Amino acid sequence: MRTDTNDSWRVRAHAPSEPEDDTARRILDAALEQFILLGLRRSSVDDVAKRAGVSRVTVYRRFQTKDKLVEETLLRELGRFFQELDGAVAPLPSMRERVVEGFVVALRHTRAHPLFGGLLRLEPEVVLPYLTVQGGSSLSATVDYLTAHLRRAQQDEDRPGDDPRPLAELMVRVAVSFLLNPASCIEMDDEDQARAFARRYLAPLLDA
Repeated sequence: MRTDTNDSWRVRAHAPSEPEDDTARRILDAALEQFILLGLRRSSVDDVAKRAGVSRVTVYRRFQTKDKLVEETLLRELGRFFQELDGAVAPLPSMRERVVEGFVVALRHTRAHPLFGGLLRLEPEVVLPYLTVQGGSSLSATVDYLTAHLRRAQQDEDRPGDDPRPLAELMVRVAVSFLLNPASCIEMDDEDQARAFARRYLAPLLDA
């Protein structure tokens, strides 16, 4: 039986990439700062343009709408999170352990992140559409990321199976539901309880 290596885990990650355009990167940097400082509702495209040192027209030329700018900002932070997650779980010897620890790391990172966590605490009704009905890009990117790793685990363990994408989507939707509504009989702020939940209910899905 072959086993994963840390390098193979990282190489296969599917993460949104940084834009090649320096101006676009500067705008996204400014948007991140602006949204962290004042949230989405109180931030305008003009605010982001001023902070980036570009014209309002330049922002619209690259991102078309405020919604698109918000989406691209969230996607870039998501890509950075994927890199952090890879670093946290790559040393673990099995996919089951990676699923368990990945669930815990995802909850911790999202709540502590100045953008994701801040918006969920201060403007949940504003950020909610970007993570649900308007969150197709973020959801798809996260499902793609997990699907790639589940498929890689199947290959490395010489264990052919069904398309892992439905399983990846189920796991992602479970994690998102706890982030959007943390009230639960399970105390997800307690990492030991979160880990026990993932070990009991999520990891066994790998054998389904």
